Amino acid sequence: MRIVVLVSGSGSNLQAVIDAVADGSLPVAIAAVGADRPGTGGVERARNAGIASFEVDFRQYDDRADWNRALTEAVAAHKPDYVVSSGFMRIVDQHFLDRFPNRYLNTHPALLPSFPGAHGVRDALAYGVKVTGCTVMIADAGVDTGPILAQAPVAVLPHDTEETLHERIKVEERRLLIATLGSLAAAGTGAA
Repeated sequence: MRIVVLVSGSGSNLQAVIDAVADGSLPVAIAAVGADRPGTGGVERARNAGIASFEVDFRQYDDRADWNRALTEAVAAHKPDYVVSSGFMRIVDQHFLDRFPNRYLNTHPALLPSFPGAHGVRDALAYGVKVTGCTVMIADAGVDTGPILAQAPVAVLPHDTEETLHERIKVEERRLLIATLGSLAAAGTGAA
């Protein structure tokens, strides 16, 4: 199963996937890593691992639709079975989703449908929940509204801050992403 991973930041989830592929515990091929801007840690991690990378800099496009088309073509060039949003902080449009139907995976640091959006950890703390977690889902045109593939709970501790809670969620998120990719690969659900 071939994947393309999209990143916007440091690429800690990506590194967990790279490590799992390298140690043989995840039977997928990372065809490429793409970013929405230059200078991301995720692209640097890909380069260090000898994985192809590309950047489709959002700021270089006057029109969001033009950027989405360019991103779509850059991803499609690597013929992925799945595209993984790994801390990718841009919303793709319907053109992208149509090119990779039911094959665009996203992770989210909350137990969806609770606390969607960019501040899931902060929102869970503000609400006062005792348990939050992470979700792996198929991304659709909504914000964190696609079909849920897997979830894992994470307890909220009495003295948690957004940072401490998010760090514990990231540990589960990495594990859950790798397990989900492994299940998809074992099921032979590649589509490209």
